[in-house]
Amino acid sequence: MKTVRRFSLAVLLIFLCAAAPAQTVKKDYLSDYEADKIRDAETPNERIKLFIQFADERLKKFQYELDHPAASRHSEMLNYLMNSYIGCVDDATDLIQEGIEKQQNVRAGVDLVSTKAREFLETLKKISADAKEIDIYKLNLDDAIEGTQDAINDAEKAKKSVAPPPTRRKN
Repeated sequence: MKTVRRFSLAVLLIFLCAAAPAQTVKKDYLSDYEADKIRDAETPNERIKLFIQFADERLKKFQYELDHPAASRHSEMLNYLMNSYIGCVDDATDLIQEGIEKQQNVRAGVDLVSTKAREFLETLKKISADAKEIDIYKLNLDDAIEGTQDAINDAEKAKKSVAPPPTRRKN
């Protein structure tokens, strides 16, 4: 599923590159500042936290854009924000899987994704139920709902895979 979403995201980016002047298209969904923050994070948990924070920001911006439409490029902005949200959530869950494979301590990241993804799913379902300008972004919204559900499922599986936190022995 993730590869299908990434493929559709790549196709969308290629389409945008062909349709718009090269100066206006940004190939990466993270700003330079955000990419630097991710790069500077020392632990996987910090990176996961940042991706979830960025996903939350994208979702809030999406809701704001729905309520206060821009005069130009409104549909492009909605789709960009939803795709960016999907990318952030996918990257957070990828970091969890990578952390588990490398036997890193990602318990805090798993718990955060589990909690926040449930909140995100509620928000996405509310957006879907309200159906405000739904024709513009329906496909991306459906992908976001599916991706968020996958993130919840992956986090629940990861909870079982991640070693329990250390406990102190009483002497």
